[in-house]
Amino acid sequence: MLTQSIFEFLGTMILVLLGDGVCAACTLNKTKAQGAGWVVITLAWGFAVMCGVFVAGPVSGAHLNPAVTLGFALAGLFPWAGVLPYIVAQMLGGFVGAVLVYAFYVDHFAATSDNPDGMLGCFCTMPAIEHKTVNFFSEFIATFVLVFVIMAIGTKGNTPMAGDVPVGLGAVGAFPVTALIMSLGMSLGATTGYAMNPARDLSPRCAHAILPIRGKRDSGWGYSWIPVLGPLTGGAFAAVIYLILF
Repeated sequence: MLTQSIFEFLGTMILVLLGDGVCAACTLNKTKAQGAGWVVITLAWGFAVMCGVFVAGPVSGAHLNPAVTLGFALAGLFPWAGVLPYIVAQMLGGFVGAVLVYAFYVDHFAATSDNPDGMLGCFCTMPAIEHKTVNFFSEFIATFVLVFVIMAIGTKGNTPMAGDVPVGLGAVGAFPVTALIMSLGMSLGATTGYAMNPARDLSPRCAHAILPIRGKRDSGWGYSWIPVLGPLTGGAFAAVIYLILF
């Protein structure tokens, strides 16, 4: 479990480093990618998840997301004893990944003190229109689709079988998950920024609060519960539907 948790930490760190990294590249002043836009962000987030899966997948299964871990445990696909170690590792990985983004783009953060909302968006999500009920629903639905489709990818007919037991897609599984993340970002991400993952949102939000970023705004704590509870409940509901159907 310690080794698996270490790989969850590493995979989530890489996911957030590359994912928040593209947000910084497209947002911060004087970067070569400033203004590259939503399509670049959604593509890069998909590849960020793919890279995290390649690192952690062979050892931990590459949950990289407390909502995935909780959903898998509820569906009987992951032991409950591993839930807390995995979530702790994921949250720490998300925090370290965000700190590395700040260190990498430190000069560009300094050049963007006139855009505190943009700097916050390099770390965590905020809604395009703040309407907490709808924002919660958006995160719930997006994460439901994420977790349910990940579970469906591993079912009979979508994965090689050893008798009646699915043996998993191995590294090949990273590619459908990459496509899934890209599709979610392009289709369902434009309202809230598609956090779908407390380790991708809450941990970098904490980093934003702690780091000495010149000109930064508050860290959006009044909204911060939505990209935590929305994904967790969406992942749990996906597990229930998976058990009913599969």
